[in-house]
Amino acid sequence: MRVGVLTGGGDCPGLNAVMRAVVRKGVQGYGYDFVGFRDGWRGALEGDTVQLDIPAVRGMLPRGGTLLGSSRTNPFKEQNGVHRISETLAKHEVDALVAIGGEDTLGVAARLTDEHGVKCVGVPKTIDNDLSATDYTFGFNTAVTVATEAIDRLHTTAESHMRVLVVEVMGRHAGWIALHSGLAGGANCILIPEQRFDLDQVCAWVTSRFKASYAPIVVVAEGAMPKGGDMVLKDGSLDSFGHVRLSGVGEWLAKQIEEHTGKEARTTVLGHTQRGGTPSAFDRWLATRFGLHAIDAVRDGEWGVMVALRGTDIVRVPLAEATRKLKTVDPALYEEAGVFFG
Repeated sequence: MRVGVLTGGGDCPGLNAVMRAVVRKGVQGYGYDFVGFRDGWRGALEGDTVQLDIPAVRGMLPRGGTLLGSSRTNPFKEQNGVHRISETLAKHEVDALVAIGGEDTLGVAARLTDEHGVKCVGVPKTIDNDLSATDYTFGFNTAVTVATEAIDRLHTTAESHMRVLVVEVMGRHAGWIALHSGLAGGANCILIPEQRFDLDQVCAWVTSRFKASYAPIVVVAEGAMPKGGDMVLKDGSLDSFGHVRLSGVGEWLAKQIEEHTGKEARTTVLGHTQRGGTPSAFDRWLATRFGLHAIDAVRDGEWGVMVALRGTDIVRVPLAEATRKLKTVDPALYEEAGVFFG
């Protein structure tokens, strides 16, 4: 059997660990051959490939990014996209495809399997941890660790100058990174997309913190919105899956806090540092297990499924279930964190 592998969407710590596990077990355990498609679905559309074998994945466990490259290409938005993918798979004699990605990448895999008979197995990847069918996605732990370390460092500079520091983290529709890193880093206010925030309340928390002779840290997810306001956009452009480019809520919020409280406020946007660099030990462990179980699903001929973490077990769930809805922060969890606001 010959198996294709691709990584789509944003890069993420642990992608190389998945590929390493897929190839190592596939070659050593099942005698499979592998071909990698460069830059996600673009490579499958254009036949841009690279050979994947054990030497190619050696030493990849601690490396961030993806050796195959990635993109946000949507084959269903390309002319004759599905036909071109089928031609590529036939040309390279690919019998099955392991797609590693988030909601968009796996949504394409689900449609290709259900509507066009392409044999796909999915592996969940997103630092936002917002795929509902799995307890955790690899990359999330690394992102939270990076954000927490940044918040730890920002406390001392904020207190040295007695200014507000607004920390903007990733999170388009789900505030998991903001919630976990804000709670772990001792933030005085955490703002997430699931709960529209009251600007007056935020300013009251900031003022209360200063009265206690401490400088406040406000952690805000990029998709957070004020009551009665709209999402703050970087510009009006859309990617091929229809997503707008975010970033800017941190700067907007800092200006509002200054105007309402008279206190100096600065913004730190962590941006791509959250998903770059070396994966954490947990993400290496989870990504490796996902890879091992994904190639087992290929061996078993179980198509249209995604591997998922449930407790400590790796299970298989339908791709359609995995991409049906996003996993967002439970209001009860957000309420827990509220004890420390202000």
